[in-house]
Amino acid sequence: MDDSPRLQVTTVNRRLVQQTRLAQFDFLLTVILNLLGGILLVGQAYYLSQVINRVFLEQHTLAEVQSLLLMFFGLSLLRAAFTWGSEVTAQRLAGQVKNNLRNRLTAHLLALGPTYAHGERSGELANTAVEGIESLDAYFSQYLPQLAVAALVPLTILAVVFPLDLTTGLVLLFTAPLIPIFMILIGNLADKMTRRQWTTLSRMSAHFLDVLQGLTTLKILGRSREQAETIRRLSYRLGQTTMSVLRVAFLSALVLEWVATLSTAIVAVEIGLRLLYGRLIFADALFILILAPEFYLPLRMLGARFHAGMAGLAAANRIFEILDTPLPIAIKDRSGFKKLTGLLPSSFSIQFSHVHYAYDDGLRPALNGVSLTIAPGQKIALVGPSGAGKSTVAHLLLRFIDPQQGSITVNGAPLSALDLSGWRAQLAWVPQQPHLFYGTIAENIRLARPEASLAEVIQAAQLASATSFIETLPQGYDTLIGERGLRLSGGQAQRLALARVFLKNAPFLILDEATANLDPEHERQIQAAIERLLQGRTVLIIAHRLNTVVNADQILVMDKGKIVESGAHHALVSGGGLYHRLVAAYGGISEHQR
Repeated sequence: MDDSPRLQVTTVNRRLVQQTRLAQFDFLLTVILNLLGGILLVGQAYYLSQVINRVFLEQHTLAEVQSLLLMFFGLSLLRAAFTWGSEVTAQRLAGQVKNNLRNRLTAHLLALGPTYAHGERSGELANTAVEGIESLDAYFSQYLPQLAVAALVPLTILAVVFPLDLTTGLVLLFTAPLIPIFMILIGNLADKMTRRQWTTLSRMSAHFLDVLQGLTTLKILGRSREQAETIRRLSYRLGQTTMSVLRVAFLSALVLEWVATLSTAIVAVEIGLRLLYGRLIFADALFILILAPEFYLPLRMLGARFHAGMAGLAAANRIFEILDTPLPIAIKDRSGFKKLTGLLPSSFSIQFSHVHYAYDDGLRPALNGVSLTIAPGQKIALVGPSGAGKSTVAHLLLRFIDPQQGSITVNGAPLSALDLSGWRAQLAWVPQQPHLFYGTIAENIRLARPEASLAEVIQAAQLASATSFIETLPQGYDTLIGERGLRLSGGQAQRLALARVFLKNAPFLILDEATANLDPEHERQIQAAIERLLQGRTVLIIAHRLNTVVNADQILVMDKGKIVESGAHHALVSGGGLYHRLVAAYGGISEHQR
C-alpha cells in the first residue's frame, strides 16, 4: 500500500480530466485559443527582432519600420484578445464541471439517504459539497488549460527555432524537462501537505457545525468556553498547516524561477558567443533570444498553477469517494416497476421473510433472520434494547436500505419491485427527532404535500394539536423558524411533524417514539394527536417508552437482531421473558396507561 497515495492522485487526475467531456467544446476552445496565442507570440518576437535589427544595424528610420511596428502591435492586440477569450472559456468550463459535480454529489447524497448520513459528520459533508466543489475552480480554469499550454507552446517555439539554429534548439530541448522534474519532486511534498490541510479543514468544519447546533445545550451546561478553546486550537492547527503549504509553494516558485533563469542564461551565453564569432546573424540571434524566456514561461506557470490546483485535487478525492459509495437500495429500470394503484389501505399486507442486514460491510450485524407480518389495519409495536435492530426494520420499510438476504413483500409483490416514489407516498414517518428546515411554519408542514392549500395546512395543524402555539407566534403560519426547529421547543417541533403526517394522510404509518424526551404536558397533547392519527391506518410503532405500546395489537420483542418474543402486553408480561424485564426496568406501567 506504499504506492496508494500516488495511485490515488493518478486516478483522481484521470477522473477529473474525464469531467471535461461535459464541456468538451469549451475545453477544446480554451486549448486552441492558447495555442493560437503561442503562435502569435512567435510572430510578435519575429517582428520585434526585425524592427530592432533594422533600426540598430541597418539605420532605418521610424517611417521605414512603421509597417513592422503596426504588425507587431496588431499581433499584440490579437494575442490579448485570444488570452482574454481563453480565460473566459476556461472559467465557463470550470463553472459547468463544478455545477455538474455539485448536482451529482447532492443527488447521490440524497439517494444514499439517512443511513449513510448518520455515519458521517454533516459539517464535513457540507464542506465537501460547498468548499470542496468550489476548490476545483482553479484546477479546471487554471491548471488543466495550462497543462495543454505547457505542452503546445514550447513545441511551437521548438518547431520555429530548430530550422534557424539547431544548437539552441537542442539546448532548449534538454533544459526544458528540468522544470517539470523539480515540479514533480516538490509536488510530492506539496501533495501530502495539501491533503493534510484539507483533512484539517474538514474536521474543523464538522466540529464547528456540531458546536453551533448544540450551542444552546452547551450554554445550559456551562461548557461553551471549552468548545471555544477547542475551535481556537483547531483554527491554529489549520493556520499552521496552511502556512506549511504556502512555504512549499513559495519554495517551488523560487526553484522553478531559478531553473528557468539559469536555462535562459545558458541560451543567452551560447548565442552571444556564436554571434561574437560570426556564426549567427544578429536578427536570428535576437529573435531566438526573445523567444527563450517565453519558451520556459508556460512551464513555470504550470508549476505555479499546479499548487493552485492541488487543493482541488485533495477535495476531489473525497468527492469521488462519496460518488463511488454504492447506493443502499437497488434502483431498477422504471419500466419494470409495479404500480401501486391497487395497494389500498384495506389490502395493505407486509411480509418480512428471513431478512438479514449488517452495516459497515457486514461487520456490524443489525438483523439476523427476521420474519414478521403486518396485516391490514394492524398496530404492531417493536420493542427491545438499543441496538436490537428496531430502526433497521423501519429503514427497510422506508427503503433507505434493502435486505442483504431474505425478502420483503407487499401483498405478495417484492418491495424492491415497487415504484420507489409511489411506495413512499403510501408511508408517513414520524422520527424521534423530526427535521425542520429554515422557512415558515406553513412551508414546513407543506413538505408532506407541497400543493396543499392554507386551509388544509390549518386543518392538519388542528388535528396535531399545534394551533395553540402557532396562533401565539408573531406571524402565525408565516412565522419563520430556524434550521432544526430553532426557536421551537421539542413538543412544538413534534406537533409540526405530526401535522405533516395528517396533511399527507398516508395509509401506512411508522412512529419512532414520537413522545420521547417530552415533558408530561406536551406528551399528553401529542399522545392525544397520535390516537387520532392511528385511526384507520396500518401502524408500526418503534417503542423506547413502553407505556406507548400497551394497546398495540401485537408486540414484537427484538434482541440482537432477532424477534425473541411476540404477543399482547399482558401475555408478554406474565411470560417472564425479556419484555417482562424491560417493563420492570422501566418501572412498571400504571393502570391508566394500560
